[in-house]
Amino acid sequence: MILADLIESVPRFDAMSGVDQILVVAWHLHTSKKIEAFDGEMLRRSFRSIHVEPPDLSVYLPRMAAKRPPQLLKTRAGYRIAGSVLRKLDATYGKNPTAVAVSQILSTLPDKLPDLNEQVFLKEALSCYRIGAFRASIVMAWNLAYDHLRRWVMADAARLNSFNAALAAKGTKKGAIAKLEDFDDLKESDVIELCRSSKIIGKNVVDILRKEIGRRNRVAHPSLVTVTQHQADDAISDLVNNVVLSLS
Repeated sequence: MILADLIESVPRFDAMSGVDQILVVAWHLHTSKKIEAFDGEMLRRSFRSIHVEPPDLSVYLPRMAAKRPPQLLKTRAGYRIAGSVLRKLDATYGKNPTAVAVSQILSTLPDKLPDLNEQVFLKEALSCYRIGAFRASIVMAWNLAYDHLRRWVMADAARLNSFNAALAAKGTKKGAIAKLEDFDDLKESDVIELCRSSKIIGKNVVDILRKEIGRRNRVAHPSLVTVTQHQADDAISDLVNNVVLSLS
């Protein structure tokens, strides 16, 4: 996990005491960076990497080490978080490997999405996932993937011609797709089936889109269906890896 992701997941980090801020950043150094001991300069660089001015470390670090029981342990190599404090931090901020992986997928995706409209959907999906709004994160991940699919069809004349030929063969009154907004006159499920019948996307991608639109429909409407992190992890991983990144 990168430090910026951790800080964004911590409620009101800026309003925390200097001690608590130091413990969060130091916990990141121990657990994510695998650093056994840190000094003031290392902490200072970490704070400034997230554009936060650090507390007065020359004052705080010795005080935290002198406290009884100590919050930090002073060693020859530098400071370490005391074991009991570290365990509490693990319980508060530790995430399972899947959650870290999904958050990482979403965090690194902007560099691969030049379209600003897609980045809006991505930002909302990531924000929802980080705060545990898994129902909303599934909906936003679907919006991202479906918008990407439409733009991918439009981006290539041969793909668009094949799609329009399949649309005409279907015998609907809907005219050919000429601009992105024309997709709004079609059901999302129909767009998927037209991509299939026109053979512009493969069976695996079609199957994933069918599965995920079904999941989106279940969670997007008022219901008593429980939405878990596991479901969000599965939906986001499938849509990002097998639709957004595969259709490029």
